[in-house]
Amino acid sequence: MQINGRIEFTITERTPDRVDAEMPIQAGILNPFGTVHAGATLWLADVTATVLVLEGTDPTTGMQGFPLAVNLNANLIGNSRQGRFHAQAQYVKRGKSISIVRTAVTDKEGRLIADVTTSHIPSK
Repeated sequence: MQINGRIEFTITERTPDRVDAEMPIQAGILNPFGTVHAGATLWLADVTATVLVLEGTDPTTGMQGFPLAVNLNANLIGNSRQGRFHAQAQYVKRGKSISIVRTAVTDKEGRLIADVTTSHIPSK
C-alpha cells in the first residue's frame, strides 16, 4: 500500500517573541476518517516553534546551532475537515542551552485544536 501526502504552510508573522503560521487543510493531510492527521498538526506546531527558536536565521542543511527538538508534549483537543489551521508559537523560556516553546494550533473559528510544548537545544 502506498500513501502520499503533502503538507503546506506559510509563516504569516515572525517577531523575536512570536511566530504565526497557517496550514491549509487539504486532501494530502487527512486521515481515513476525513480529519487532519495528528502528525500533520504536530508537524505544523513543531516547525512553527523551530522557526521561532531560529530567531530570524534561515536554516541551511547541516547548519550548526539548528534548534533540535528534544521533547514534545501535545494535547490534541479538536480537529477539522476543512479550512485552515493557525499556529502561534511563543517562548516559555528562551535560553542558550535550551529553549521551551508553547504553540497553540487553532482552526479558522479560533477553536483550540492542539496545545503543544516543545524543548529545543542547539545542534553542534
